[in-house]
Amino acid sequence: MRWDALFADLESQFEALQDTDLYGEVADRIRTEVGKITVLDRLRGAVNTVVRVELNDAEPVRGMLSRVGKDCLLLETERYEEWLIPVTALVAVHRLGPWAEPAGSVEGKLGLAHLLRGIARDRSPVTLFCSGGGPVTGTIDRVGADFLELAEHPLDAPRRRSEVYNVRLVPTQSLRALRRR
Repeated sequence: MRWDALFADLESQFEALQDTDLYGEVADRIRTEVGKITVLDRLRGAVNTVVRVELNDAEPVRGMLSRVGKDCLLLETERYEEWLIPVTALVAVHRLGPWAEPAGSVEGKLGLAHLLRGIARDRSPVTLFCSGGGPVTGTIDRVGADFLELAEHPLDAPRRRSEVYNVRLVPTQSLRALRRR
């Protein structure tokens, strides 16, 4: 009888030890997998969610996260504005769910330069927010490898030579956000 109790106690200790080892191994694997998740993966997991984004050198923006590119994101606000935001300008993002999604679609491979070129082609008036300065309005004339040129003019005026009062070269690394209505 005593031997049975001893073996039962040893067996339960052994099972508890195995459970502890398994728990530790699972926890290690989870930490390893979470360590591979990027900011963009987390943002892709929140597409079609209303989020609030804090930016360097600009006011926070609240809107629906509609797209995530390879180095930027697109928010749509209630005022029918689109905000193109480079990931490098993010300070914090609030109201993300717990999900992450790896890159996979063509959309996830499009970067800031591709999207800026599309906006330049559309000739849409925009407001740029850059580091160290206030908002600037105009139309993007051209986009290079690491810069854009903005023909500055009032937002409510079309891009006409007579309305342009300056052409500003903006390195894309200093771009914090772009707003388009």
